[in-house]
Amino acid sequence: MASGSVSGGCVEQDLIDRVRSAGLPERPQWLSYGVTPDEAARFGLPCGGTLRLLQEPLSDPAWIGELLERTARHRLVRRTLDLASGLVTLTEGRRGDALEFTETTLHATFGPRWRLLLIGAGQLSLALGSMAQALDFEVLVCDPREEYRCALNEAGLVWLPGMPDDVVREIEPDAHTAIVALTHDPRLDDMALLEALKSQAFYVGALGSRRTSSARRERLRLFDLSDAEVARLHGPVGLPIGSRTPGEIAVSVLVEHGGGGSTAAAPIARDLVLFYLNGGLPPPEAYPADQRGRVSAERNPSPFWFGAARSTLSRTVSRARVLVSWKVRT
Repeated sequence: MASGSVSGGCVEQDLIDRVRSAGLPERPQWLSYGVTPDEAARFGLPCGGTLRLLQEPLSDPAWIGELLERTARHRLVRRTLDLASGLVTLTEGRRGDALEFTETTLHATFGPRWRLLLIGAGQLSLALGSMAQALDFEVLVCDPREEYRCALNEAGLVWLPGMPDDVVREIEPDAHTAIVALTHDPRLDDMALLEALKSQAFYVGALGSRRTSSARRERLRLFDLSDAEVARLHGPVGLPIGSRTPGEIAVSVLVEHGGGGSTAAAPIARDLVLFYLNGGLPPPEAYPADQRGRVSAERNPSPFWFGAARSTLSRTVSRARVLVSWKVRT
């Protein structure tokens, strides 16, 4: 049985033929495709590229269960494969560890699934949760109101009962977790934010207007939060793309995730959404004066700008369009 893909269909058949004719190797071994122009053309590798694969027999699958168990507990795992013996060792991974390989060893880091905790179970949570699921997020929804449970279960979202601050502490947010408060009720939203802003969550946001967000920040400063922790809050939540409906707001939040939550990335992220929806980009003059030079530099040459931005954000927008019918108002 063959499962998965390693090249979008270029070399899979050759790999299958190798296994059928010679079986799996006893030890891991490297395979190279596209070393010569003729070989690249024969296997359909684009631009004369080269593809190098490691063929590894699964002689002892015990490490798989341990790796899955660790990542289920939201731990980073560093896997080291000794190419001479096929021995696999698992150690604690570190954020930023890259794939490394030599002629003798292969190091790869495996991390937990991305999580999104939504505070509140209204219509916006259903729209945002559905889109996030399409991007392979594990979506959790906290709402103490039992009557919302059925709608969440039907949408495939995980309902977490209890008060928001308790739930945030219980899930132990890490750098693979985003938390967004959507209830419009400060008694619920603020409770969650007080815990979320002290956690390792990579993104913390709250729904509300600029005035509401400003008042919320002032309330949070009355508690045991530092100025740096309060400054982590994204509010109003999402990028300013003129969103009004639940679907539009959901897209703006996911695109802000795609930009890494960085204010510096906001202009190019917003541009890409508008490009996909309206077929055009706002001119540099539409930006504040202090951003015009940076925006122009990021756009030119345009193929580079489009390729870099599209690789980060296109899947978010294109999948969202399938799930929810919406149009950004500018």
